[in-house]
Formats: sequence, C-alpha cells, structure tokens
Amino acid sequence: MPIRVYKRTTAGRRNASVNLHAEVTKTKPEKSLLKPIHKTGARNCQGKLTVIQQGGGHKRRYRTIDFDRTKDDQPALVVGIEYDPNRSCHIALVKYADGTLRYILSPKGLTAGDTVVSSAQQVDPRPGCCLPLRHIPTGFEIHNVELFPGQGGKLCRSAGNAARLTNKEGRWATVVLPSGEIRQVSMDCRATIGAVGNSDHANVVLGKAGRARWLGRRPRVRGMAMSHHQHPHGGGEGRSKGGQEPSNASNTQSKGGRTRGRGKASDERILRRRYSRRYGQLKV
Repeated sequence: MPIRVYKRTTAGRRNASVNLHAEVTKTKPEKSLLKPIHKTGARNCQGKLTVIQQGGGHKRRYRTIDFDRTKDDQPALVVGIEYDPNRSCHIALVKYADGTLRYILSPKGLTAGDTVVSSAQQVDPRPGCCLPLRHIPTGFEIHNVELFPGQGGKLCRSAGNAARLTNKEGRWATVVLPSGEIRQVSMDCRATIGAVGNSDHANVVLGKAGRARWLGRRPRVRGMAMSHHQHPHGGGEGRSKGGQEPSNASNTQSKGGRTRGRGKASDERILRRRYSRRYGQLKV
C-alpha cells in the first residue's frame, strides 16, 4: 500500500501523510449491510463522562461484517474492496451463488473477481478462504481466528495482523499471535487464510490535531495537570505523581500492566505470555 507524504507547505502539512488506499476498488457501500451508529460522547446512561479524551468525529455508518463465515461450501465472488471507517483494515463485499451479499475482512492479495469459500472440509487454502484449523496446513498465516468453536473470529482482525499456525497435536492447535503470545486453540475453531490487508495503516502520520478530531479523538491532558479526583497522578502543590505507577484515569497501569483477569479457565491454554514493552521481556 503506497503512502503519500505531503510537502511542508503549511504547519499542518509538515510531517503529515495519507494512505492512498490503492486496494480499494468500490467506493459506495452496500445499503443492505449498513446500520446506524448512535454516538454516546463517551458518556454512560446517566450522562456521566466515563471515557476521557473521546468524543465528536465524523458521522459514520456501521458495516455488518461476517466474522462467523458459516455459509459453507458455496463459492463467493469478490465484488469489490471497500474502505471501512470503523476499522483499520479494508473489507471485501462478496456475493454467493444464491445472491446473498456479505462483508468479510479483506486479506492481503485479495482482489475483485477472486473467489473465496468457507467449508468444514478440506479445500484449497487460498487467501480469504475460511476453514477449521484441523484442515489448515501448519506454517500458514491466518487471521480472524476463533477462540471457541462457533463463536466467530476474535483474534487478528486489525490491519496487517496475522497469526501463524505452528503445530497440531490431539484436539489442540498451537498458534503464535502477533503480540508474541503462544496459545492453544481447539482444532474445531475456524480461521481465515492469509494476513489482513492494508498493512501500511500504521505508517500514516496525522500531522495536525484536526485530523485526530475527525477520528473522534479529543485533546489529551497530562494526568499530573489534573486535580486529584480526576486522575491518580493529579493534585499536589507541584509537578509530582506521588510515586504512583504510570497509570490512566481508571488507575490501570499504562506501561506493561496486566489487563487480563487472573484465574481464567483458558489460562492453561496460554503456553507463553505476550511481550511486555515495559520490561523488555515476555510476561509470566
């Protein structure tokens, strides 16, 4: 995916870049697969602000994505690749033989005119095809991986992400996730072949505050500049966080802290924890 870097004609253009979305072949979305999005302004049902630094942004409509891929043994023609404002990757509109239209995540290399298929049996593993892990050869890149059979894809759904299927033993398949975590998943869980497209999404530099506001991101304020009841780092007579570990407004550690609850039943299926950016090692 090409990235266009602007010339420094203004302060807002300096260091700014845009994604040209060269993969996109279809500009207008399918109306039958659209839903309205009701914005909350980061407030709960009582009108109280629950998430800071969020709100506003351009009006969007939600594209209904088929994460389950349960329409088996029916080849689907890729009508076109579309831009989705609700996610970092592109989506593909596919049309089945019976006329049914669905949106799926667009993998790298998928183009308009290609054919994809979902099946519970052994088929040719091409990008965009959805199969149970037992029928996917080891060493393949996969995305939209289920955690439990029939639940729908949960893992590796953002732009450029892909997991790697490394081993199959008994009723468990070993998957290496982009974070470095290695976990076992049931062989009956489904996954889609290939890596998610639009890998250059992470290389885009917004360049000015206005582009962040279009995305619904409000200005960020340092925790130490807030009062004591707004942030754990706030309050005091000077610039000091009082020995508090770096955390967010809800007092969750922001640099390498645990976000997963302890004692979950699926912990025994995690063979190696994800990589910790704070400590420069794998979490235990």
